[in-house]
Amino acid sequence: MKIENDISLLKKKYLLFKNSKKQLDLTRGRPSSEQLDLSDNLENILKGDFFQDKVDIRNYGLLEGLPSARKLAGWILNSDPKNILVNGTSSLTLLGHYLQSLIFHGDGKIPWKDLRKISFLCPVPGYDRHFSMLEKLGIKMIPVPLTGNGPDIELIKNLLETDETIKGILCVPKHSNPTGETYSQEVIEELAKIKKEDFKIIFDNAYAVHDFSKSKKLPNIEQTFIKTNSHKSLVMLGSTSKISLAGSGLAFMSLSPENMSNFINYFSKFSLGSDKVNQARHVRIFNSKKALSEHMKKLAKIIKPKFDLVQEKLSTLPAGLAKWTKPTGGYFISFDSLSGRASTIHKLCNEAGLKLTPLGATFPYGKDLDDKNIRLAPTQVELDELEDAMELFCICVLLAEAN
Repeated sequence: MKIENDISLLKKKYLLFKNSKKQLDLTRGRPSSEQLDLSDNLENILKGDFFQDKVDIRNYGLLEGLPSARKLAGWILNSDPKNILVNGTSSLTLLGHYLQSLIFHGDGKIPWKDLRKISFLCPVPGYDRHFSMLEKLGIKMIPVPLTGNGPDIELIKNLLETDETIKGILCVPKHSNPTGETYSQEVIEELAKIKKEDFKIIFDNAYAVHDFSKSKKLPNIEQTFIKTNSHKSLVMLGSTSKISLAGSGLAFMSLSPENMSNFINYFSKFSLGSDKVNQARHVRIFNSKKALSEHMKKLAKIIKPKFDLVQEKLSTLPAGLAKWTKPTGGYFISFDSLSGRASTIHKLCNEAGLKLTPLGATFPYGKDLDDKNIRLAPTQVELDELEDAMELFCICVLLAEAN
């Protein structure tokens, strides 16, 4: 491994960025304004017609959502609409409600609050919002490495045999945040075979339809679990946050009939219905699988050049200096420096005006013991800003190694 001989040149380039006072941001996976513009027609789509599915959408009711909205969610999650609840704008919020229902109400069994300790398996590197939610709820997190095809199944089996406090696993099965990997058929089947009482396998399928290049197909999760008589352990979540409007999308959750009944029994004490007006807006625009697919193709045309640019810039780094993922969809790239370098890279970037996801965010409790993982989120910034951000990032990677 050979770093550029003229370290002074690298430092001059770094100082140019630092003195430019540019504010660059690759912290979060947010849609760009150009992406959001594609859904501006949501605003006037109703045109004063407030009846959908023969329902006056202005009134209370339908906690589980409009039938047509559940059908739309079924297309996205690849799930039977009868098993789906559409409520609110955030799948994270629905996840929080669901976990609290298990803590305080239980799932036909003893409430989790009455147990000595609750633990969850967490594939890593993973989604920081999942980790912060579990931590806030007092649930212990146990990291499980991702393999490129999903979590390490053998380790999961060993942990379940030795730790009775483990009650679930929380996964992003397609274009996983941040690695971009999609779980294999074998991994989905092995998860479905887990026969542990009161164990929940939660798939936050946030990027179910978010391909920007030819992608590995995610197996039909629901059917796999039904075939193994494991439907009761399955929870699937998703939203249109990165399809339509991030601040005004639809959130949805798929459960087995028994689980749905238990959840509705709990959730109905906190809500009198769902936002059917917003649901009607969405189903009138995404009124067919073809309409949804065409919209996602438009989004892909905006997103793909940004990921191509990131890959182009990273490829200029010397061989052996770092590894990174090459996703075909989703919103992130997972970058691994040499061990012990991420904190230095992060500090250099921050001081020169480039904000990155907080150090350790992709691990439970914010602890990346190898100090090497950095999540890159290129979707929100414009291409010219992204080029600057990645040039600066690569300079910082080189300087961190030179130091």
